[in-house]
Order: sequence, then structure tokens, then C-alpha cells
Amino acid sequence: MKYIDHGAGGDPGVLRVAEGPRPEVRPGCVIIEVQYAGVNGPDILQRKGLYPPPPGASPVLGLEVAGRVAEIAPDVNSLRLGDMVCALTPGGGYAEYCLVDASNCLPIPCGLTAREAAAIPETFFTVWTNAFDRGRLASGETLLVHGGSGGIGTTAIQLAKAFGARVFTTVGSAEKAAFCVKLGAEAAINYREQDFVAEVTQLTHGEGVDVILDMVGAPYFEKNLGLLATDGRLVQIAVREGNKATLNLATMMVRRLTLTGSTLRPQTVGRKAAIARELEKQVWPLLESGGVKPVIHATLPFERVADAHRMIEDGAHIGKIVLEFKAAE
Repeated sequence: MKYIDHGAGGDPGVLRVAEGPRPEVRPGCVIIEVQYAGVNGPDILQRKGLYPPPPGASPVLGLEVAGRVAEIAPDVNSLRLGDMVCALTPGGGYAEYCLVDASNCLPIPCGLTAREAAAIPETFFTVWTNAFDRGRLASGETLLVHGGSGGIGTTAIQLAKAFGARVFTTVGSAEKAAFCVKLGAEAAINYREQDFVAEVTQLTHGEGVDVILDMVGAPYFEKNLGLLATDGRLVQIAVREGNKATLNLATMMVRRLTLTGSTLRPQTVGRKAAIARELEKQVWPLLESGGVKPVIHATLPFERVADAHRMIEDGAHIGKIVLEFKAAE
């Protein structure tokens, strides 16, 4: 099969098309003939040598795919050959064939294409487990999403809105702000021109927000704590600008704050399977009705993977970048 090799790592120029053996099926797993693969932030980190795959995972980049089930382990009875699925994988998505645990596969939502489905798993799993499971976001509450125009942000805005929450977000341009408001955010604050702390404080009449979903890290930590309402929850899903900050324990205690966070990739297959079942029950009907949909900025042939990575790193995109490996028949 063909796959994308990142060699010893480095800038996007290290990415190249290579050939190697297709993966062998393992118990509990299926082989997916990949039609499309999503591009995500962790792929960039792994390419740079900063995010190694967990033990037993493919060293090939790629955490989400959509395509046709091409091979099934004898002990798998939940899928059939030829089924069209999207899947979360711990690695191996940038390839013509990908090994995936069957429990981490989901049917492509009715009405969506394989291209659209490939943009779902990584971001929807991440948002669901962090904003709703760990963050306990409920109808009538307020959510602040930092970076609302990316894959995580556009997903979080839509899901929070669909489940009855008020949503605020920070973005880096007027174009992104307008898009996020159109998508369902009550307010989109351009952090390059506005003080998001002052803006959110005014929007909430000084009461603060119930949940914050943050990917920035240290520079925002104290600001985030200051914006949380009593009993508020800060959910950390990345630390792009630093991972060390100072916590005033008294502030946490007096205002009964919850500080939590997670990374998706190292979690067990069983935990990811549980998230998949929750998504199928709670979110798939929204995807099939059109109430929520993945936002795709660009779709590129897999040979242009370096350009896809540059788009992510440039930060001008809105939504996801998707690689095409094999167009749907």
C-alpha cells in the first residue's frame, strides 16, 4: 500500500509518499480501505517528534479515517465487509489501508459523504469527552471556547448550541469571528484586538462562564480561572503555548472550581468505544438531521500532505483539512 512517511521528523517538507505492506488484521479489529483521512494538530506534533504514538500503535500519522471495511477479524461480528465507516485510530490513518479496533468504528451518518465523515472522529470524540463528560456542560449553561474557528472549536460551538448552552469564543480575525457567530456562537471575540476577559465579563454581567475549553495553556490559565463562575469547570485539552502555570488554591476552594483535562490518543480502546457509543446515541441524530455538521476548509489529494500541514500551521483555515486517498465509487 501507499502511505505517508515522515521519516525522522521535521518541517512539512519531510512528508513523502512511500510504499510498504498493508497492516495485518488483529483480533477485535478491522482493516479499512481509506478513502479520506482527517488532518489534526497531534499529527503536526508527531511529525515534529513531539508526540510519539502509544505502545502498539502504528507509527504512521493519522488519527481519523473514513472508508470501506476491507477485512474483518474472525471474532468481530459488529461489522461486515463493505460497510462504510468512519473511525478513530491511535495511528496509521495516512495510508491506503488502516488497522482499527472495530469498537472505535462508527457508521457514516446518513446523508453525509465519506469526505465529511473523515472530519468527524478526532474532533467529535475530543469535544464530547471533554466538554460534556469531564466539563459536564448542561443546557442553560455558558461555554467559552478558545480557538473557535478550528476543527475542535467549530465542533464545540455546534454541539454546545445544539444541547442548549450559550457559547462564546475567541478567534484571531474578523473573518473567523463572523463565521463562528454564523455557526451559533453568541459572541466571537478577536483576541488580537479585544480583551477577551473584559468582553466575556460584560457578556455574562460579571457572573462568568460555567465551562471553558482551552487549548492555549499557561498564558491563559489565570485569565481562565478569573472568568469561571462559581462551580465553574476549566477543561484543558492542549497546552500550545506552555504547560506550567501558578494556581491560587484558595481561589479554587472558595469558588469551588474544577480543573480537569485530557488527551484522547492514550486512552484505552474500551474508553474510546464508550465515547463512540455515546456519540452514536446523542450526536449521530444531529448529524443526520443536519443540525450539526463537520466544517471542512479544504480537501487535498494525499500527495499534497505537506501543503495540508502547512495550512494547519499557518492557522488561517476555518474548520478541518482532509486528505483524499481513494475517491468513493
